[in-house]
Amino acid sequence: MIRDATAADVPTILRFVKELAIYEREPDAVKATEADLTRVLFGDRPYAEAIIAEEGATPLGFALFFHNFSTWTGKPGIYLEDLYVTPDARGAGVGKALLARLAAIGVERDCGRLEWSVLDWNAPAIAFYRSLGAVAMDEWTVNRVTGDALKALARG
Repeated sequence: MIRDATAADVPTILRFVKELAIYEREPDAVKATEADLTRVLFGDRPYAEAIIAEEGATPLGFALFFHNFSTWTGKPGIYLEDLYVTPDARGAGVGKALLARLAAIGVERDCGRLEWSVLDWNAPAIAFYRSLGAVAMDEWTVNRVTGDALKALARG
């Protein structure tokens, strides 16, 4: 079953985020707290949304996403920030079910696209995404400004 996350899911979401960070070889990179996730997912101005995959009462995975926008299409899109399936549930269709639900949300909301990033060394994920019809945007390079560089840029 795929359902919308609730505030009660925040501890599970944070656990999944930490497990994903370990898988992505960045075990110490997660700085988010339950309070942070509660605020950004369920606060006065939610910045992101999450869906949970579960069997019975057992959470098997999640997807955290938010809207972006394409000026070329004049439509919103969905950006998938995190997709995680527990090791025991991998290969059972959970990831595909989560992505299918995100695609359905995109269609329901008249979005023009669903997109995400994947680490270039994650061959199993890349193969899985290709099997679903995803196309690599190899001509694009992600840019990021964080920390002190972000603060310096903000000062002009």
